[in-house]
Amino acid sequence: MRRLLAALLPILLAAGCSEPPHKEMNQAQGAIDAARAAGAEQYASEAFTAAASALQQSHEAVEQRDYRLALTRAIDASERAQDAAKLAADGKARARSEAELAVSTTNAAALALDVRLKAAEAARVPARTLVAPRKVATEAAATLQKARAHLAAGAYAEAMSAVKELERAIRAEMETMDALPSSRTARRTPRRP
Repeated sequence: MRRLLAALLPILLAAGCSEPPHKEMNQAQGAIDAARAAGAEQYASEAFTAAASALQQSHEAVEQRDYRLALTRAIDASERAQDAAKLAADGKARARSEAELAVSTTNAAALALDVRLKAAEAARVPARTLVAPRKVATEAAATLQKARAHLAAGAYAEAMSAVKELERAIRAEMETMDALPSSRTARRTPRRP
């Protein structure tokens, strides 16, 4: 596509320099709108900003009656917007994958915490010792529900943000629980005569 545009550019410049390149500018605006709809502002911000800047330069060139420059900038804006849309699709897929992995990993940690809590209860670990782990487990359930809702809505950054610190908190509680002796173990310890 770029080769075709490069070949046609001198012809277009020679033929269309007597009036503003409204058609090309409208096409560039359409490409920018499509890139925005594809999520380029978030997932390919550098390329999107370059496209928007090139279109703005095209408008400025029209105001200065430099129609050749306006045409060149409009074509550049269109190309950059198309690149931004492609990059956005890749970035969005990567963000989705990373968010799904983070939610899945955190969910696995929450399930492991639940198993440890049940084992501690069965071993009759004092209830006051389990207050903090139970609180983290309750918060984990609510946070994971929110994170899954964000995933379903395509809000991958929000899903990542929701579980960012949660897995660490869960793992810290599991380590604390692993270090506790169970009440059965404490009873089996022989007394010294």
